[in-house]
Amino acid sequence: MCRGLTKLSRCRLYIRPRMFAMNNLDIPFLSAMELGHLIRTREISPIEATQAYLDRIEEIDGKLNSYITVCRSAALNTAEKVEEDVRSGNFKGPLQGVPYAVKDQFWTKGVLTTGGAKILDDFVPKENATVVQRLSDVGAILLGKLNMSEFATGNSVYHHWGTPRNPWDLERNPGTSSSGSGAATAAFLCATSLGEDTGGSIRNPANNSGLVGLLPTYGLVSRYGMLSATWSNDMPGPISRSVTDCAVTLKAIAGHDPKDRYSATRFVPDYLAGLNGDINGIR
Repeated sequence: MCRGLTKLSRCRLYIRPRMFAMNNLDIPFLSAMELGHLIRTREISPIEATQAYLDRIEEIDGKLNSYITVCRSAALNTAEKVEEDVRSGNFKGPLQGVPYAVKDQFWTKGVLTTGGAKILDDFVPKENATVVQRLSDVGAILLGKLNMSEFATGNSVYHHWGTPRNPWDLERNPGTSSSGSGAATAAFLCATSLGEDTGGSIRNPANNSGLVGLLPTYGLVSRYGMLSATWSNDMPGPISRSVTDCAVTLKAIAGHDPKDRYSATRFVPDYLAGLNGDINGIR
């Protein structure tokens, strides 16, 4: 029997059949790429999309503890600005208007950033981490900051902000240390998310919740503005519900950053274009 948050007899917690006539309740069940397309074609507004996610967070996250901070007002304000860009034809990329969330390990300008630790419960950065800024630059909308084990140490029980729960079984942990990223993405509380991986902290939550998580090659993604667990190994990366969404998120955050001394200068390919390539001869 499913121990989740629905009355369905099967443990398909938040998965709904696609409706022909879509309403706001259905928006969170779209992929990030689908939602971005519908926003660009003006079938869904960024404000509608953001409000749909905020409503779902309010309805469900009290049982999941995936968010530490929800940026309701800021997200809606950003959505209004993105809608103006869409109306004027100012296209910024496939994630324009798409709501996302980040592990509370990344600086967010004007927004509490705790690293999962009580000692940082008053730390409000004055600038964004590079990965957050890059998502902002392509028009993605920050919903909030996601729960994590204290300073990304990988503990499965959190004393400060509540222990996140696995959306598929509330008696289980979603995996650490990017627990909130895994739980929120699996529960359709954001379209895509960012985590950080030192020794499995993206891959473990992705595995535990049926998601796609990627540890990027060292130096591909900037670490500037990220609270460090182990500076020589930490890497930011995406956690998404599909390979396509993971690829488009990685494309948005990858690339050289002079603020990170270990940032690589290598060319960032079009990851989407490579998804349908021939795999013959790879080995």
